[in-house]
Amino acid sequence: MELKTFYKIRFSDCDPFNHLNNSGYIDYMLNAREDHLKEFHDIDMTALYKKGSGWMVSRHEIVYLSPALYNEMVCIESALIKLSDDTLLVEMAMWDENQQQLRALLWTKFIHINLQTGMRDKHPNWFLEMARQFEDTELQQYATINDRLASLRR
Repeated sequence: MELKTFYKIRFSDCDPFNHLNNSGYIDYMLNAREDHLKEFHDIDMTALYKKGSGWMVSRHEIVYLSPALYNEMVCIESALIKLSDDTLLVEMAMWDENQQQLRALLWTKFIHINLQTGMRDKHPNWFLEMARQFEDTELQQYATINDRLASLRR
């Protein structure tokens, strides 16, 4: 993955043991993905919403590996694994600041929603053309998150 940013773990996101709350991993990673789209691809979610397209999470699959701690700097990477007619599969990985220890790995499946109808719908052609260039074909070799995790541990 090449899209990455660094974030500091905030006190309000931690439990009494100074560990990032489980739901906090997902929040940090989804926020990072939105930041990556804007910073690296100049894709503004608000502009996509104005065009009538939105996405909802249909599934999160997350593996927690080591705690992210209060005040720690973490590196979050993201990549589009697979684009289909009406879904996106995105990988997000949280690492320690030096990218030596994986904290958590998240695969999220998003479904496309036509904001005019509020219903699931196929991606518009303009979106497919734009998003195809961002698919990480190397990641498509992994059938499951566990396959991917095994490759990262090597």
